[in-house]
Amino acid sequence: MKTVISGKARGFSMVELMVAMAIGLVVMGAATQLFKSGMDATQLVTEQAEMQQNVRGALNLVARDISMAGSGLPMSGVALPYGTGSVASYYGCNQTPKCYLTSDKYPSGTVGNTTVSNYMYGLIPGPLNGMESGGAAKIAATNAAADAITSIYVDYSFPLSQYTVALDASNTFITLTPPATPPAGFPAIVSPTGIVVGDLIMLSNNAGTAVVEVTAVAAIAGGGGKVTFANGDPLKLNQTGAASGNVKAISAGGTIQANRLLAVTYFVEVPTNGSTPRLMRQVNGQTAVPVADNIIGVNYTYDACDNVNNGSGIACAGLSDPIGNSPSFSPNQIHKVNIQMMGQAVLAGGNKSRSMALVTSVSTRNLSYTNRY
Repeated sequence: MKTVISGKARGFSMVELMVAMAIGLVVMGAATQLFKSGMDATQLVTEQAEMQQNVRGALNLVARDISMAGSGLPMSGVALPYGTGSVASYYGCNQTPKCYLTSDKYPSGTVGNTTVSNYMYGLIPGPLNGMESGGAAKIAATNAAADAITSIYVDYSFPLSQYTVALDASNTFITLTPPATPPAGFPAIVSPTGIVVGDLIMLSNNAGTAVVEVTAVAAIAGGGGKVTFANGDPLKLNQTGAASGNVKAISAGGTIQANRLLAVTYFVEVPTNGSTPRLMRQVNGQTAVPVADNIIGVNYTYDACDNVNNGSGIACAGLSDPIGNSPSFSPNQIHKVNIQMMGQAVLAGGNKSRSMALVTSVSTRNLSYTNRY
């Protein structure tokens, strides 16, 4: 038999094979690029949503503390130890002691006709003072420093005012006795929500008001406690040797009422390990805790306008430094705080980034509230 070979039964030539492979690579490359674009878009949307939630959550927390500024304090604030034998008192420090701000001393105030250097207002502005002391001077992403702010108010979540207060003759500790028939769930002094070292306690009677820092706490029978405020505390609030503004100055007055204060300071920390900047919240004499990561800008301005300073040739709105402004204002004159906070979302290992800023305003209802706005 004879085999017949047809010229039509032949395979691909090398040229055809190369062309087919080239077309396939182009199609696969386009599909891969389309898939990558979709993944990038998904990641971008996710990070933008997380960034917005992050900034909004931090902004709401700051706004809540500012809205409480001055609540429960005397209308004009509280004079801290002053006069002969006194030293400067601090805020924004923990028990190490580590002070988180470069400028961390209380501003001056007026007692009668006397100006004193240690004065606790419900709100303390900190223009360009919001970078952690000892760290970066500016935020790299914006090449600018952040602002700090400190809000001080009574902590109504713990019923310290319902305890009977007995002041020791040494003026260095008090004994707190709970009500004879406390309601169900009444917290003890030594409890998860009770008094701890570093807390601030405001003691008031008809002779005046004094603020102390807790240096030791011990439980006593029935849920009460012995709270000590010895000299040498990190915040320098306990000064028995000062002429005025301390517990000794009110010891001859009537029945003392105690309240726990919350002195809340916000600032920005830039970690030394290369992590992104984060907003920190520090309370009383405790260690600061992070509130939100990737915060690259925090700025506050203040409105101190009233019937006298109403903007007619006087700068009284949008002030970055109301205390240092000319004319200067007392923190008690602040009606409104304007907050701008900027966050950043980072993609591709930092090669791409997006940022957003949220702005809000808070009326300081416990200082010089006005409904002008």
